[in-house]
Amino acid sequence: MWRLALRTLKFRRTSFVATFLAMFLGAAIVIGCGGLMETGVRMAAEPQRLREAPVVVTGEQTRDGTALTERNRIDAALVGEVASVRGVGKAVGDVSFPATVLKDGKPVTGESDSHGHGWASARLTPYTLAAGGSPAAGGEIVLDADLAERAGARPGSSVDVVVQGVTRQFRVSGVAEPGGGRDPGAAVFFTDDEARDLAGGRIDSIGVLPAPGADTAAVAEAVRSAVGDRAEVLTGERRGLAELPGTLAGQRTVVILAAVFGSAVVLIVMFGVASTLGLSLQQRAREMALLRAVGSTPRQLRRMILTETAFLSVASVLLSLPLGYAIGRLLFSVLTGSGVVSSAVVYHAGWVPMAVGAVVTVLAAAGATRFAGRRAARTEPVAALAESTVGTRWFSVPRLLVALFFLANGIGLAVATATVMEDGPTLASTAGPASVLFCIGLALLAPGITKAMVALLKLPVRLLSGLSGQLALRNAATANVRMAGAVAPIVLLIGIATGTLYMQSTENHVSRSSYDRNILADHVLDSTTGGFAPGVVERVRAVPGVAGASEFVTSRGLVDGADVDLRGVSAEGVRRTLDLRTVAGDLTGLRGDTVALSDKKAEEYGVRVGDRLPMHLGDGTAVRPEVVALYADNPKQQYLTLPAAALAPHTVDGLPHQILVRSESGAAAAVQDRLAELAAGVPGTEVDDSSSLAGRNNQIQQILVSANYTIVAMIVGYAAITVVNTLVSVTRKRQSEFGLQRLTGATRAQVLGMLTAEGALIGVVATVLGTIASATTIVPYSLVKNDSYLPAGSPGIYLAIVGGSLLLVFGATLLPSWRGMRNPAVDMVKAA
Repeated sequence: MWRLALRTLKFRRTSFVATFLAMFLGAAIVIGCGGLMETGVRMAAEPQRLREAPVVVTGEQTRDGTALTERNRIDAALVGEVASVRGVGKAVGDVSFPATVLKDGKPVTGESDSHGHGWASARLTPYTLAAGGSPAAGGEIVLDADLAERAGARPGSSVDVVVQGVTRQFRVSGVAEPGGGRDPGAAVFFTDDEARDLAGGRIDSIGVLPAPGADTAAVAEAVRSAVGDRAEVLTGERRGLAELPGTLAGQRTVVILAAVFGSAVVLIVMFGVASTLGLSLQQRAREMALLRAVGSTPRQLRRMILTETAFLSVASVLLSLPLGYAIGRLLFSVLTGSGVVSSAVVYHAGWVPMAVGAVVTVLAAAGATRFAGRRAARTEPVAALAESTVGTRWFSVPRLLVALFFLANGIGLAVATATVMEDGPTLASTAGPASVLFCIGLALLAPGITKAMVALLKLPVRLLSGLSGQLALRNAATANVRMAGAVAPIVLLIGIATGTLYMQSTENHVSRSSYDRNILADHVLDSTTGGFAPGVVERVRAVPGVAGASEFVTSRGLVDGADVDLRGVSAEGVRRTLDLRTVAGDLTGLRGDTVALSDKKAEEYGVRVGDRLPMHLGDGTAVRPEVVALYADNPKQQYLTLPAAALAPHTVDGLPHQILVRSESGAAAAVQDRLAELAAGVPGTEVDDSSSLAGRNNQIQQILVSANYTIVAMIVGYAAITVVNTLVSVTRKRQSEFGLQRLTGATRAQVLGMLTAEGALIGVVATVLGTIASATTIVPYSLVKNDSYLPAGSPGIYLAIVGGSLLLVFGATLLPSWRGMRNPAVDMVKAA
């Protein structure tokens, strides 16, 4: 059977290539999504500054199973405890805080970050002195070589450095260079005592250097026992997480993204492989009939088909491994480029995603072989010969049950999205797959649906296309299974692309518009040097024409174990800069240990004005602020409001990075000029209008847009390839039919006109079905997001999808037909 299967492949190059491409690309896409999933689950990061420490002690990065978004610092006293553990040679405390070197009053690093550290931690990289000496007293620093070159500094010179929002002058005692050929980022080294004071008295991490001859794993376990639940001990490639506070918060996003799109990809790939292989087997009905007629048994035919499929499956999976890895890397680079995860996180794609890709491809091929090849193998020889000339029956009870299963699940997910799910990051997890499932259900019933729709379109087709339309209608009526094979992948393409892209455009619109309505400020001041010192906002309020100004801090915390957005503001300017309509209490009371929240959130948490609200801030600190005000709920902007002075110290940099400014009526232009003058005296300060703030928030809220579009592009690309494979294969198989038409008097133009009419029929049917399928995603998602049945977004999106699908249809049918008809009609008949 191997010999027979391999010999027959060369006579079926078109179907072979189509089936191979479906398997090859399908396996590669599944492997890519699997690699993304593995990367999210493992979430490892190679250390940069701490790479010489094989064991790192740092603050717990989760609270009640939820990742923290800010750095959880640890007590400096732990350094001594860790140093006394058996097997530890040296324990070095490490701190990190914004420290920006200035030249001519401007940051030498531009918008890039630079950080200050204690000199003792330089050995953990390691840094070595290239000139000068280590800092011996307060007011002395060591610059890394790159910073020193940019600042034009050398040992003995003085430089200005912005620390804690204040510009101070330091003497450069030395210049250091990092070893290991890596760039750990711009670094400024202070004395250990001064660095700890500037960092607020606590430390970020402890680098542990085992004693000579000590086993690293044993030392790590001993340190873990010593620190208990006061800190976390990291080893191996997870040590880098100590340098990347908040990285684990992106883990959930990556895993959800990989799971949602991965499951959709698996279904689409299984459908694409099964439909392509099934079409190939249907086109070989005459071949199977002849084999049965010369004495082949059903078992032999099944073995031959299975052998061919096994050969294609193994070859396509093996060749898809490098491409699958590359696709996974591409997806991961999109995530790192958009800021979902740090670029220091390590991409992992081990044997598990590759095995999943292989299994999915093989199972899809085996399933298609079983169902599509079973009937040809079991049919009696005489019946098979007759049947091969008249078409194939498509309806069966198992097919109907499977179709109903997919349709019911698609509708079920749509209903769940509209009635059960709440507006949030998990809304797409039910809305997205709904159209995929519904598309597959429609595709399984496509022969019957297509036949019914063609009957409805008879009159307009005859009126618009004449003889060519009549021929197309006759072909569609007598070969509805063949036509449905062309319709099905286009339904998948239109349904998925329309549903996903309008889902994203609705998300973009709602996020931006709701944020715009919430911001009353006209201008925003941004700090690129680690944040504003407390006195800057008072200077802004003193600018003529300023009606109100408020510091603005963003973070995330936990209430009752659930994530919640936090905003830090200034009580004196919050009512002027944010649209918070008070319904109880007073927002001017936001001072000290207080909080304000929406009336809906207050009801959810069971608190009123005057009560205490137990919560955890972004760094894991437990607080119980007093509720001083309730404001009207905005379902699209639900956050808790705290004093900026209380929230900022619990963020990574410890200071507000933005100041919102509201101008008096008619003074916006003048105020912007005055703010620009003020900003010139505060190094690293930029002035912009409030629309930029809304844009940045939209970027934060929609940080997955580029990743979504990339994955959708891959899915749509795969569906498009399936469309082309199917149509080209069907068209080339019909060459003898076209030759007979030409021998009986039809011209090339008439045959191409018939194919154009058929393409139009396919396009109309697929567009209607694809649009219906996309509604299972669009309608419920828009209802929850925007209280509307219609999505937000340009109609051009839909027109581009449908237009692109029609181009694929006509290109994949007319081009191979035109090329085939350049041959004499007799040769076309003989070639069949």
